[in-house]
Parts: sequence; C-alpha cells; structure tokens
Amino acid sequence: MQACTCRHGQISQQVHRRLFALSNLNELSHLTFDNFQPRGRIGLGPSQADTLERAFNSARQFAQTLNGWLLLEGPFGCGKTHLAAAAANFAVSLGVPTLFLTVPDLLDSLRFSYDSAETNFEDRFEEIRRSPLLILDDFGTQNATAWAQEKLFQILNYRYINRLPTLITTNLNLGEIEERIASRLKDPELVSRVRMEATDFRDPTDEIGHPDLSSLVLLHDRTFGSFSDRRGEGLKAEELRKLEIAFNAAYSYAEKPRGWLVFTGPYGSGKTHLAAAIANYRAGLGNPPLFVVVPDLLDHLRATFNPNSTVRFDRRFEEVRTAPLLILDDLGTQSMTPWVREKLYQLFNYRYTAALPTVITTADTLEEIDPRLRSRLLDRRLCTIYALTVPAYAGTAPKGRRPGAKPRPSK
Repeated sequence: MQACTCRHGQISQQVHRRLFALSNLNELSHLTFDNFQPRGRIGLGPSQADTLERAFNSARQFAQTLNGWLLLEGPFGCGKTHLAAAAANFAVSLGVPTLFLTVPDLLDSLRFSYDSAETNFEDRFEEIRRSPLLILDDFGTQNATAWAQEKLFQILNYRYINRLPTLITTNLNLGEIEERIASRLKDPELVSRVRMEATDFRDPTDEIGHPDLSSLVLLHDRTFGSFSDRRGEGLKAEELRKLEIAFNAAYSYAEKPRGWLVFTGPYGSGKTHLAAAIANYRAGLGNPPLFVVVPDLLDHLRATFNPNSTVRFDRRFEEVRTAPLLILDDLGTQSMTPWVREKLYQLFNYRYTAALPTVITTADTLEEIDPRLRSRLLDRRLCTIYALTVPAYAGTAPKGRRPGAKPRPSK
C-alpha cells in the first residue's frame, strides 16, 4: 500500500520529528549553519577567524556529502558543538537517521542498558556503532576506564572499517587520546582534521589566550608607546643607538612575527618591556601570544605531576612548544637541574626545527647559556640577537614617545 501524495508532507514531518527525538537533538535544534558566525565575534584575530571559517566550511561540506570522518579540535567554547549540532540538524532535515551523543552520555546509555527492560546492551551497542551518521561530542571528557576505552574503540573501529560517516569533537590533542583510536583519527584518507583556535565565545572577557599560563595580564601597560627612549639621561650615544635599533626591531617583529628574536642585556635595560610590547601589540590584533617567565613555566610543568592536577604534563608541554608565538622572558634565572636542561632543550629544539616564531629575553651572556640552547640561538638563518647595553632604567618619565607612536628610523 502506497501513501497518497497529499500525505507526503505530513509523513515527512512525522519522520523528521521522530528522527530529531531519536538523535538527541531536541535541545540543540536551534544550532544551525545559518546562525553560526563563520568569522567569530568582533575582535577575533584574523588567524583565529580563519580557523573558525575553515571549520565552518568543512562541517557544512561534511553535512552535505556525509563522506568520511570529520574531527573538530579546539578549546572549550570555540564553536565545535555548534558546528557538530548544525551538521546533525542538517542531516536529519534530509531524513538521514542520525545519533548525536556526548561521549559521557553514550557510555552512560550503554551502562544503563545492562539493567533496562526496554532494550538490552547488545541492541543499544549495535544501534550506536551502525548508525548511518554518528556524531560524538566532547570526546575525551569521559571517565577513561578500561571498559570505556574498549567500548569506544569497538564503536570507532567498526565505523572505521566500514567507512561510516562520523563527526567527532574534542579539546584534546591526539597525543592524549588512546593510541588505537588516535591511529584511526590520523588516517588522512578517511579523516579530515580541523583545528579551531578561537577564544571562548561564551566569555567575552577572554581576550588574552592561555590565562592560566601567561603573565601578560600583569604587563598590560608595557607597550611601544610607553617605552622610554632614555634620551636626556646622559647615556652614551652608542647605548642609545642600540636601544633604538632594538626598539625598531621589536616593532617590526610585532607587525609580522617571523623567526626568533632575542634581547640580551642587564636587568632593567628594557628587555621585558620590549617583549611585552610585542605581546600586547599582537593581543590587540586578536592574536594573543603565550608570554611566560621561564621559571614560572617550569613551575607550571612540574605542577602537572601532582595527582590533583587537572592538566597532564604532555598536554601542557604540547601547548607551550606548539604555541603560534611564544615569548620566553628571563631565560637563565631558572635552576638548571638535569630535568630543566632536558625540558628546555626539547622546547627549543622543537620550535627551532619547526621555525616557530619565538621571542627570548635573557640577562645571561651567550657563553653562560647551555651549549645546546646556544647552538640554536647562534643560527643566523633563524635567530637575530639584539644587545641592550644601557644601564638599568631609573624610572624617569619617558621623553615624548606617544602611545601607539611608530619607531623612528635608526641612524
């Protein structure tokens, strides 16, 4: 028996309502591609907005084709769940049976099915792993017991073997994900990986990245405009010339970070001010760097070994060494234990090999720096060193450089 054509619309609406109910999308039905801001909120940096737009385009294409897997990576609040729900809502609107599950809820539903009178475990498990479209939100927030890891692997491995369309969101790095699952997610022939770098959309005050690591909030007043040219203090002409060269170099670097920039000189000579000015300039463009004092960085890394730490060492170290722009202040003031030497070398070597933009300040001479680190700093293809030879700043008023003023050409 075929339905009358006049009832097709009614049947379609009934099917859609049932699909939305089965998909766990009732509370997320308002999240669509139409109300997602592809370039993010006002004030987002260009590079951050680019990652957001790339994720938007990838999610929309995935929803239209349902081909392969899509992995959306990024911090909390960057828009991953919105895009995942938008893809699910779009698929359901076309009549595609879809399951949208946060990973903790998925595991809970499997546990409850052991004692459920309505469905047994095997039926629920098969329903999930065979779903025509499966969307797993917040992968990595689950309690990672051996049972949970095994069930997730079985689900994803089945879908991997059968090439079933799957979308996953996570705030973890792949190195933090169980090895067997991570190996599937690394397959470029099946999985499209998109990293989202936007700040938390729900928190308009989140303007400076890495709030738990960065010291930049304490140096918000250190700008190019507030930097003193030290004229009128009776300093030598050569000292003033080197100071101006360093200032110009810092300003140029802030406009276009490339390579490594190193400021050496005695305490109080202006090294930290220039490094912070670069950081504040980039933050003003919406691209906040990671600004960290080296001893503080090492304390952060050590703290991850505490059983009560909410961040694992691997994740913290990865966050630092892969930062798009890293500013390391006061290199050389740390206690040089073998562990510290090794971690600093690993950090330097990774960023050296990847040629990631890095700013370093140090009061040490090059001869006092660990030989393995020094060898990286002496590579003129990547690194430029500026020596500030002026004595410590005594706190006299800056002479006339206006906030936001551009540097004068060096003589």
